[in-house]
Amino acid sequence: MVESILRILEDEGQCSAADLAERLGGDEAEIAAQLEALENDHVILGYRTLIDWEKIDEKRIYAFIEVKATPERGHGFDRLGDHIARFHEVHAVHLVSGTHDLNVIVHGKDLREVALFVSEKLAPLHGVNSTATSFILKSYKLEDRVIETESEDRRLSVTP
Repeated sequence: MVESILRILEDEGQCSAADLAERLGGDEAEIAAQLEALENDHVILGYRTLIDWEKIDEKRIYAFIEVKATPERGHGFDRLGDHIARFHEVHAVHLVSGTHDLNVIVHGKDLREVALFVSEKLAPLHGVNSTATSFILKSYKLEDRVIETESEDRRLSVTP
């Protein structure tokens, strides 16, 4: 039952215990207790709404920053990753394999704001050796959801 609850929540976001009980054929009180336990055990980390900010003309850009770093004895990359995660500009931080160590996803209102974050806050951190920033130009899928784009025909008509 727990896995079914988590799959529904992952796909749809927050649902009431009553709604989940009806859909899964379970007891509402039991499902409410399971939800509370999952939240207390940090299995459910939170509930979010996905917003396409471009549709309301909100100035917001995202960038991927590849960070090459020096691991700290006894802690690896954990202290640096935890420190980076606490900046309000940071959307996500991942320890990765490959050509760099950390993948940091940041947001800002424009290119300058992201550049200032990298140059003034991220790059100077102890343990950071180098950074490489790539800006997101367009998203097609976000958090397992395909972003619908209007397919407006912009071709010029041809006349004989």
